[in-house]
Amino acid sequence: METIWENVKASIKERTPLHVYKMWIEPVQFLQAAEDRVVLECPNILFKRRLWENFGGRIESEMSRQAGRSIQLTLEIADGNGNGNGSGEKRKKGAAGGFERQLHLPSVDCQPRLGRILRKDFTFDYFIVGENSTFAYNAAVALATEQNRFPPLFLLSQPGMGKSHLSQAVGHKILSAFPGERVLYITAEDFTTDMVNSLRNKSITEFKQKYRNNCDVLLLEDIHFLSGRTRTQDELALSLDYLYDSGKKIIFSSTMPLRDIPKLNERLRSRLSQCMISEIQLPDFSTRLKILQCKARYHGYSFSREVLEYMADALTENVRLLESGLIGVATKAGLMNMKVDMPLARSVVENLAVAQKSITIEAIKKLVCNEFGISEAEITSSSRKKAIVRPRQIAMFLARRHTKQSIQSIGRSFNRYHATVIHSINTVENEIKVKKDVQKQVERIEGNLTKGRF
Repeated sequence: METIWENVKASIKERTPLHVYKMWIEPVQFLQAAEDRVVLECPNILFKRRLWENFGGRIESEMSRQAGRSIQLTLEIADGNGNGNGSGEKRKKGAAGGFERQLHLPSVDCQPRLGRILRKDFTFDYFIVGENSTFAYNAAVALATEQNRFPPLFLLSQPGMGKSHLSQAVGHKILSAFPGERVLYITAEDFTTDMVNSLRNKSITEFKQKYRNNCDVLLLEDIHFLSGRTRTQDELALSLDYLYDSGKKIIFSSTMPLRDIPKLNERLRSRLSQCMISEIQLPDFSTRLKILQCKARYHGYSFSREVLEYMADALTENVRLLESGLIGVATKAGLMNMKVDMPLARSVVENLAVAQKSITIEAIKKLVCNEFGISEAEITSSSRKKAIVRPRQIAMFLARRHTKQSIQSIGRSFNRYHATVIHSINTVENEIKVKKDVQKQVERIEGNLTKGRF
């Protein structure tokens, strides 16, 4: 059976990116076998869970093929402190050579309950590296694996390019090696809200303890949203001092270069200037194709290379659009009970590509004004009436999400300062999360935008 495991590894290596193989397959060791069961050994419990989710079925199937009979896979932890397999049971070899059932062990929550939950697919093995992202990827891996002090990382790119993916991949990698690490993944808005609530509840001491003493890894997204928030910036700068001095690992992300973020106090700007700045650019055709292939495998889609190449050529805006196109084609094929072929792919992708290329700030203004029954003159006026302010905020939010225009350009288009644009985007993002009516209204407008109905 040990020979079969080596053959299985060789087979998986041929069909898997090298960095994925080295991260998830190479560390797995053959432990023992009995009749139709094979036990493999994993380094730790989080590694075992990820291996079971992403490779368990493939390993079991390949083992069965190699052995010529059905083989059941069991995963154990190297030190014996984990569950046996996906069923949550651990087994040990008995005196007769069979396997005895042991009692259930209490489930272990590997990720500390701090901040947002990391997406399970946002790991290094699912991040496709291209010329557009090589430095950012290497810097993120180095930050995650380096045991000595490492400078904070500042990830910079337009929306939908992979900043969140790399940031969360660092969290996953650290937790896989050190499950007890306190990884805090939040947005700048989360930090602000947390601080405001702590002030209202007179629990600022607990707030400071959380960010200064109970955090080993800080993953802070959308740092540009702190523009103009003086008290929040002061508190973050103080917290960063503690983390820096303690040698903690820190990642920031932003869609704006540090020099362009308005109303950032010098103390915080000075701390952020110590970062290693890594920019992620638009992926080229080859990288987009690899991204589609990777996401198709992850979602379990079976698309021909011709279809994937067509999509990679047509959808060039960002990675998020690539995934939207992929899911859109698969969804339509499933609903219509049709085969995924070029005509079907074109019917979905052409709408996405045309709509994406034709969306302008003026088109967004027109659509939002129609939705709220106001004029385009009113939406760009100095009026502070709620009936005007809300549509204006939503229009600026959509302009940032659906166009390549900078914060400054959007501000000029609405006769507003860039700090006002950032506040508007932030406001709408928050309301979408807590107010169903706002969420539905924005989704309705976005639906018309993406379908070119303007």
